[in-house]
Amino acid sequence: MTRWSLGCLALLATALFSVHAVLASSLYAEEHMPIFLGTSVEVAIYAMAVFVSLRDRGQDADASRRALIFILGVAAVLRLMLLFADPVSTDINRYVWDGRVQAAGINPYEYIPADPHLAFLRDDEIYPEINRAEYAPTIYPPLAQIVFFLVTRVSESLTAMKAAMVGFEMVAIWAILGLLRSRRIPATRVLLYAWHPLPIWEFSGSGHVDAIAVACVMLSLLAADRRHPILAGIALGGAALVKFFPVVVGPALYRRWDWRLPLAGAATIALLYLPYISAGKKIFGFLGGYSDEEGLRDGSGLYLWVLLRHVVEIPQWAFALYMPVAALALGAVGLIVLLARKTSGISDGADIAGAFLIVGTYTVLTSPHFAWYFAWLIPFLCFVPSWPVLYLTGSSTLLYVAGWPPSFAGASIFYGPFFVFLAIDLALRALTFKDKRHGHPVAAPTIG
Repeated sequence: MTRWSLGCLALLATALFSVHAVLASSLYAEEHMPIFLGTSVEVAIYAMAVFVSLRDRGQDADASRRALIFILGVAAVLRLMLLFADPVSTDINRYVWDGRVQAAGINPYEYIPADPHLAFLRDDEIYPEINRAEYAPTIYPPLAQIVFFLVTRVSESLTAMKAAMVGFEMVAIWAILGLLRSRRIPATRVLLYAWHPLPIWEFSGSGHVDAIAVACVMLSLLAADRRHPILAGIALGGAALVKFFPVVVGPALYRRWDWRLPLAGAATIALLYLPYISAGKKIFGFLGGYSDEEGLRDGSGLYLWVLLRHVVEIPQWAFALYMPVAALALGAVGLIVLLARKTSGISDGADIAGAFLIVGTYTVLTSPHFAWYFAWLIPFLCFVPSWPVLYLTGSSTLLYVAGWPPSFAGASIFYGPFFVFLAIDLALRALTFKDKRHGHPVAAPTIG
């Protein structure tokens, strides 16, 4: 990285600090519009920093090393600025509560927070801020629960829980750097994750548990890359027991006829469920209720289904076909990734591009309603820069104000441009491929 590039990053970091400081000192938990507007400015600054970072070809090792130290230092300060601020989301209060319940020797899946059995655990700081306390048992799987318990044994505070999530981010960044190194990609590409406003706000600002899932997914990719299928399976199983959906990454890690990875993943899941097995049928907590609440069972919370019904007159009963078709589509993508691993020369390592394709497909099919659900896409940008995904992750705070579900118009403001950008990107890549077939080498269209 040249001195000019490092100087540009320094100027952009100064601008980022300025906007960040204003937002961090004037958060409105009840008014999300200021946060959306402020983070939109941060995203614009971040996009310019991404452009500068992608120009680094790693030719000057000393300069790139200094740039990496600067990038990580800025990332640390940006997170520190939010660590002691009030969280925008109230989910973190449930984390602390679940840790407290476990410390009292009670299975967190047994009772809702408002149950009289837990009255002796209530306080004036955490309990009143727990969302869905009157009707919803915890939804968080076992690895998340173990982290909640361990963190609250140090301190039952929001700051301690947020600090733990930032700690998992550090693990994720370490894994990203390891994967970049193995692919001889400049380490400065880590900026695409480290400076992205979404994980900064959602993990350091609100302490969302997705930070653990991101770390586990990156660790599973790194372990697979270093030919450690058992460790990869353990990490992937751990990711699935923070948020269930990371299990879809499996085909990008699996080496055909080597069953160590899936067996290690299954054993990890079984082992971590054992301490909570006394809850019986309650062990999946609020998962079913959450599906109803977010419109996943009737399709009202799935943007592609709602869009289809706005374009074509389809009876509601036809939604019974959506989930099977979506599962088949996701399975087909996974199978393509799995079969392509041998021909691409990475049959033994981690297929990061394939994992990104699977993760992106899953995200499109499920159309998440909350900004932090998009955070697991961001590490992949360090390896496969993409304008559509940068837009999707960068504008995700719009979901705080879009009113989705059930507002189709609000969701379209967010998802609509993404599909337009995606169509343009795919068309450009198709043209590039056509030119290459005709002997006209053209660089693939990326943001770099």
